[in-house]
This record gives sequence, structure tokens and C-alpha cells, in this order.
Amino acid sequence: MSVITFICAGQMNSAITFPAFENGHEVRLVGSPLDADIITGLKKDNFHITLKRTLHDGIKYYYYEELAEALVGADLILGGVSSFGLDWFCDEILPVIPEEVPLLTVTKGMVDLDDGTLVPYPTIFAERQPEGKNINFNAIGGPCTSYELADHDDSHVAFCGKSMETLEWIREQLETDYYHISLSTDVVGVECAVAMKNAYALAVTLAVGLAEKRDGKIGAVHYNSQAALFGQSIKEMTQLLELINGGPENIVHGGGDLFVTVFGGRTRRIGTLLGRGLTFQEAMDELAGVTLESIVIATRTARAVRKLAERGVVSLDDYPLLMHVDAIINEGAEVNIPWKKFRMYVK
Repeated sequence: MSVITFICAGQMNSAITFPAFENGHEVRLVGSPLDADIITGLKKDNFHITLKRTLHDGIKYYYYEELAEALVGADLILGGVSSFGLDWFCDEILPVIPEEVPLLTVTKGMVDLDDGTLVPYPTIFAERQPEGKNINFNAIGGPCTSYELADHDDSHVAFCGKSMETLEWIREQLETDYYHISLSTDVVGVECAVAMKNAYALAVTLAVGLAEKRDGKIGAVHYNSQAALFGQSIKEMTQLLELINGGPENIVHGGGDLFVTVFGGRTRRIGTLLGRGLTFQEAMDELAGVTLESIVIATRTARAVRKLAERGVVSLDDYPLLMHVDAIINEGAEVNIPWKKFRMYVK
């Protein structure tokens, strides 16, 4: 039996307590400073107020102020901060994590550098760890929604990191008959693939709103347009993977994650609202208080592509869907899918 400490009580991190606990491990779930209400509720009756699921009786819950206690004797640490808490995690958590204990993060995201290079969050974590420290960073990517994992729906994800030996050990701790895990040392490929899908999920769900607008009926569905945008998304994501030197096989993780994101959640909501005809600001006002990582990733990815285009590395014509999403978000453009720019000429 291992001791597994989960830092941050968000939905995905909390969902992974199911396979961890069911594998017989001691599970400790620590809330962030923003998770006090979640931890209070869990201490009362094990019900998670945002995941809307009852966690296993026997999990130990800790407020953030009790983090040091929760780290004592830990064999594995899972970090579950959202991308908006990246700075906090780097500044407050990395300094206190024992470097001999592997860290597995559920945070999906990437940052664009000044030269247009896209780097995943594990790279940022490694760069921002305290000087002289050498934390064993690992991360999760792939199509997996928190509530379906908690419900034991079959899910297939990828664990990535520098050491295959470490990854195999982590998989032994967490894999079950419903939580299936591939392993990869291509951290850039896995993590960037699953991060960029947020931008393209927004793009695909524009078709949902356009269908509702055209039919004058909320819930109207037209699959042809969604499928076409999905296909163009896969094409552009594959090109982006090549740009960052990520293995092409990682499109499996990015494409699967794109699929699951299109069918629900916050990104679908913003894309649908924009497709209905709301301006970007109107859509953001309607979703006030909702964390929208798709906006951040779309902006960063488009900005990186523009920088690379300025350097002559790529052509903007190769990313028409991404550029249109960026124009909607950052330039106030109306939704007008550039269908003709998707044409392919294959001889």
C-alpha cells in the first residue's frame, strides 16, 4: 500500500481518488486555499460539492493549512491546480514538495515563448522549481472527464514523464479495470496535444450555436458542420504537433480529448454562445465566473503561430480555423467559418 497525497480538491484530482482508493492505498486529499468549502463538505459526508459525487469513506481530508501534515510519509503526490493557479502552485507548492516523491499533475496547458515556441506546463514547473531542487515531474493527458471517471466509465489516458521506470510504478498505483493508462516519455507531445484541443473544441462548437441560430431552436444539432470542423481541427493540431517536435502518435490523445470536450462543459458553452451570434464580450458576460481555459490556450497558440509566421517558419494560411477563433476572441470578429480555406488539393 502506498500513501498518495492529492493537492487541490478540484474535480479531476478528486475523481482520481476513486482508482487510488480502490487499489488499497491511503488517500489524502488536501484543498487549496479556494477549496475550503469543498473540504468542509467532504469532512461532513464525503460528498464533493462541485464534482457532485460521494467520495469513498476512508479518504482523509485536509485544509490547505494542514498541507505539511498531509505530505508526511507520502509516496506519490498528485497536483490538481487549474492553469489559472499555475503561479500559485509554482510559488507555494513546489518549494514544499519532497523531491524524492514523484509528482503527477493533472493540469493541462502550455505557454508561448517570445520566439513562438510552445512549451507545456511540466516544462514550466521544472523551470520554476526552487534552485537546486530536482522534482520528478510527471503529467496526465488524454480524454477523461472527471465525473465519468468517478462513475467508473472506461477511460484511457497517458501518463508522461522523463523516466519510464517511474511512469510504470505510478501506473501500478492507479490503473484499474476502468482506468487504462498508456505511458510516454514525449512530455511535449502528450501535454501540448491535450492542451491545444481546448482551442479547437471552441472552434468545433461554433457549429452547434450556428445550427441553433439557423433553426431558431436551442438544442438543434447538425453533425455535418461539426464533423467538418472536427476534421480541420485534427489537421491543424497535427501540424502544430510537428512544429513542436511532438510525436505524431500523440494526436490520439489530443483528438480523443477534443472529442470529449466538444460534447460538454465550459468550452462547449462559450463556443455555442458565440455561434448563436453573441459577441465575445456578451458571451463572457453570460459565463461570468466560469473558468475558460480554452480562451487562454486559443490566444497563446494563435500568438505563437503568428510569431512563427513572422519568422517565415509557417504560413497563417495553414491555420485558418485557429486564426478565425483568435479573431473572434481578440479582434471582435463575427463568426464566419472560413470554409473555402479548408480546401485540400491532393494529387
